[in-house]
Amino acid sequence: MDNDSFDHALMTAAFALAGEEGWHRLSIAAAARRAGLPLDRARRRFPGRVALLVRLGRAADAAALADVPAEGSVRDRLFHLLMRRLDILGAHRGGVLALLRALPFDPPLALFLAAATRRSMGWMLEAAGVPATGPRGMLRVKGLVAVWLWTLRAWRSDESDDLSATMAALDTALARAERAAGWLAGAGPAETPAREAPERHATRD
Repeated sequence: MDNDSFDHALMTAAFALAGEEGWHRLSIAAAARRAGLPLDRARRRFPGRVALLVRLGRAADAAALADVPAEGSVRDRLFHLLMRRLDILGAHRGGVLALLRALPFDPPLALFLAAATRRSMGWMLEAAGVPATGPRGMLRVKGLVAVWLWTLRAWRSDESDDLSATMAALDTALARAERAAGWLAGAGPAETPAREAPERHATRD
């Protein structure tokens, strides 16, 4: 088994366990046993729970960056990229929800995820053709972090198959961010007429 397959198997087992038992009760050893993976390799690849979060974040970013739309407005491209990230979170939904429930009681973990989210949102902006460096770039990153958190809040309670509530929240948040001081102005093609949120999601694959 190559490293990517090993990591995916362990991550899948780990987030399933977290969903069943809670984030803080999760152990890498238990996840490795569930997945039938050798403990010594699990220890090398995932020395702690934080390594799971790093791997999940990279997987979410990779899924988005591997499928960057070549056309469309900046807003449409960001919509597509952020929904692609949510696809990966959705594959581990129970464990991700357990993680989110644990954050208010674990400030160091919350700070770690906040920093990781800023890095990821910088990549999403750059992929959409929006500069994310320098003072203005930092403001754009903060704006997209706010969009992401608002969308994630909707996703937590959205149990529909088509994620219609999540898509509506993302569409609304992007529209508000776009109007707030024009933080997407001058980046990428001109805005095209808004489409219904479900249609945006349906055209992203």
